[in-house]
Amino acid sequence: MTADRRTVLRTAARLAALTAAGGLLTACGSGSPRRADPGTLAVHPGTVDPQHTTDPAWNGGEGPASAEPTAPAEPQPTAAAAAATQPTAPPTPPVLPPLAAGTPVEVVNGPRTGKNVALTFHGAGDPKLATALLEAAEQRGAKVTVMVVGSWLDQQPQMARRILDGGHELGNHTQNHLNISAMNPDQARAEIAQCADRLQRLTGSIGRWFRPSAAQYATQMVRDQARAVGYEHVLSFDVDPRDYNDPTAAELQRRVLASVRGGSVVALHMGHQCTVDALPGILDGLAKAGLKPVTASQLCA
Repeated sequence: MTADRRTVLRTAARLAALTAAGGLLTACGSGSPRRADPGTLAVHPGTVDPQHTTDPAWNGGEGPASAEPTAPAEPQPTAAAAAATQPTAPPTPPVLPPLAAGTPVEVVNGPRTGKNVALTFHGAGDPKLATALLEAAEQRGAKVTVMVVGSWLDQQPQMARRILDGGHELGNHTQNHLNISAMNPDQARAEIAQCADRLQRLTGSIGRWFRPSAAQYATQMVRDQARAVGYEHVLSFDVDPRDYNDPTAAELQRRVLASVRGGSVVALHMGHQCTVDALPGILDGLAKAGLKPVTASQLCA
């Protein structure tokens, strides 16, 4: 006779004896008698049910094996969360060449005896156009200066590093590009300071140059407010090809190349397709004329 059959027979014998004694069974752990439900097969705690012999939670019919209570595990921070809690190092400010002695407070052009010119861009508009323009300049080894609008940096903060990482220069063109000449001193200073704050936070520097918005030249009041914020120099321009009117690329090239000469500061705009399309031809024309596009600081160094 097999062990399983002997176990079943012993179980049946115990059941018969208990039934004869009044049908009383003891619930596991209760200590109080109860009557067996008809048709229910109760397994005594000491009897091993073969189907549980491989179950590590089975404890001879007495329920799961007891274990010492353990404290819940400390949640481990993810790598991203850990990185977010680490202090962020301030950005490294760009290194600028010292300006030549006698550089005026308001620069309209650089030395006329040299072959350098500065292509400057109003920094705003579609970032895809801005990136395409920077790439066109970099493909020909040209460096440009972007006079950035602070509200644009609020929308496109990544463009600040993109400009500097390409070897270009950043300057301040006010926070909202309003008519700064019509403001009172406090309003003008706030427009300059807000853009300076964005530049400082994103690049580690407010930049060297300030350019007034909606004006070619700065009034004395605007110059004073720019100096109060930290700008010793205002950057104007002597060549304005009016690309903001969206001429054809050929017309824009003609306007620039007909007016530019050594020392010129050219005012152009990001965010205009005509400027992106015209830039390669402008750079080729400057090269034929022996002129080299450099940053505003390099022009005045």
